[in-house]
Amino acid sequence: MNEVKPPKKPFIFYYAIALLAIFLVNAILVPQMAKRSVKEVDYGTFMQMTYQQEIGYVQIQENQIIFTDKDQTTVYKTGIVDDPEMTQRLYDNGAKFSGEIIEETSPLLDFFLSWLLPILLIIFLGQLMSRQLMKKMGGSNSMMFGMGKSNAKIYVHSSEGIKFSDVAGEDEAKENLTEIVDYLHNPGKYREIGASMPKGILLVGPPGTGKTMLAKAVAGEANVPFFSMSGSEFVEMFVGMGASKVRDLFRQAKEKAPCIVFIDEIDAIGKKRDGQLGGNDEREQTLNQLLTEMDGFEGNNGVIILAATNRPESLDPALLRPGRFDRRVPVELPDLKGREEILKVHAKKIKVADNVDFNKIARMASGASGAELANIINEAALRAVRDGRKFASQADLEESIEVVIAGYQKKNAILTDAEKRIVAYHEIGHALVAAKQSNSAPVQKITIVPRTSGALGYTMQVEEGNHYLMTKEEIENKIATYTGGRAAEEIAFGSVTTGASNDIEQATKLARAMITRYGMTKEFDMVAMETVTNQYLGGDTSLSCSAQTQTEIDRKVVELVKKQHIKAAQILLENREKLDELAAFLYEKETITGEEFMRILNS
Repeated sequence: MNEVKPPKKPFIFYYAIALLAIFLVNAILVPQMAKRSVKEVDYGTFMQMTYQQEIGYVQIQENQIIFTDKDQTTVYKTGIVDDPEMTQRLYDNGAKFSGEIIEETSPLLDFFLSWLLPILLIIFLGQLMSRQLMKKMGGSNSMMFGMGKSNAKIYVHSSEGIKFSDVAGEDEAKENLTEIVDYLHNPGKYREIGASMPKGILLVGPPGTGKTMLAKAVAGEANVPFFSMSGSEFVEMFVGMGASKVRDLFRQAKEKAPCIVFIDEIDAIGKKRDGQLGGNDEREQTLNQLLTEMDGFEGNNGVIILAATNRPESLDPALLRPGRFDRRVPVELPDLKGREEILKVHAKKIKVADNVDFNKIARMASGASGAELANIINEAALRAVRDGRKFASQADLEESIEVVIAGYQKKNAILTDAEKRIVAYHEIGHALVAAKQSNSAPVQKITIVPRTSGALGYTMQVEEGNHYLMTKEEIENKIATYTGGRAAEEIAFGSVTTGASNDIEQATKLARAMITRYGMTKEFDMVAMETVTNQYLGGDTSLSCSAQTQTEIDRKVVELVKKQHIKAAQILLENREKLDELAAFLYEKETITGEEFMRILNS
């Protein structure tokens, strides 16, 4: 998509034009007009006027004589001749000698050049500036200096525009939006049956899933103007400016229909109106104007509103009702097939080896968004360049996943032998508990190389395929795997370290969700004790129960985690020899694969 920007000329441009005009007038026009007022005569006339005492001032130059009449109303000039008595003759007949150049203009010309011309230039400059200011004002005082004018970016179709083929992994969303493209191409068949397109389509999903790219793809496929603006750009310091921008944006959209208006992060202006005192009047006025503009469109006028947000629960109900945003299109994190397609799309932009297994990379990048997958491909290309290779290999892609998830390897972080041994036992504890339980994802890689994210090591587990539901047993096994690292430290060293802090946090979070949200305990049955807010932004939760119930929930959480901790320790005690053997192997190699781990475990 190519952005179309109208040419803008600053005020300094008009100042420069005015100054140039004054310079040209003084440098060329004034001397020429002054020269035209000098009358050229022959030397005989000069002598005759001398004898008749009709000369006022005279100036003798190297190649000419300039003189005036007695009343100094006319300037004459004549050539030089060999006349030794000329000076005395002039003196005897009352002529006055002048040291300054005599090239005076007429009084009328002098008035024009000294007064009238500068005034005309000032008026001309003022007219230019006032017209430019009126354009910026848009014909209204509320838009002075462009404050009330929409600064939406306008894109038009180009040969390099984004198409649906450039957006992978979101087949359902593309299918919903293909209908919009068809309507913009062939509105007649919809009018024939009496159908009309949704006035607004809301794209919702986590960050990085491609909501903005989908909107641009719609514009690229439809070959229509595409207005793009962020919700925060409507918010101004002065009350009423945001509403003015909304009016201006929709006015431009109506002029260029059929077109698409895309408002990114619409929750910046579309939050629920709570009616509390001291609220943001500017934001509410902007929202009210947006509601009015969306509801005021005439049917089938070819203007379609797309908006994106990752906080749909915070939007005002009036904005979400049919007639404004009629359709909600979820843009979720891609599944295994979608991740593989996204990787292949971005891999076209770089050189990759022929034997790259994108399916394996997609399984390793479970839970990654489209933006993260694009970053993984780019990191692989950068790693290949650093190593002096002409293409990215399978190893580059696998390492880039770790870079995106855990950060770069910390080359300056050197663990002591004791710390290195503790980390080795810790990571083998995770892997061994996971391998000895059913319904657990296979171990892909184990490493004790410190990363920039702060991790001193990690165990990577990779699911074999798509996994949409988790049973109670699977969650309990996952909690046991989280506690396996701490359990291994206790068994091998009889002490504990701070290295299990993230494991403790994740295990506690899972255990609490089992009790408060998933209804996996007999005591609370299917009663929700906790609600999720900001589903796409981390999933913050808030308890909605009494203090006594909260106490009981805390007791159940401790009991559940403790039970799985004991189970993990029991698994490690039963496999103590393998624990020691694997920890020693990892201590020596620092990084081992899942195949090496399973070979030693099953030997």
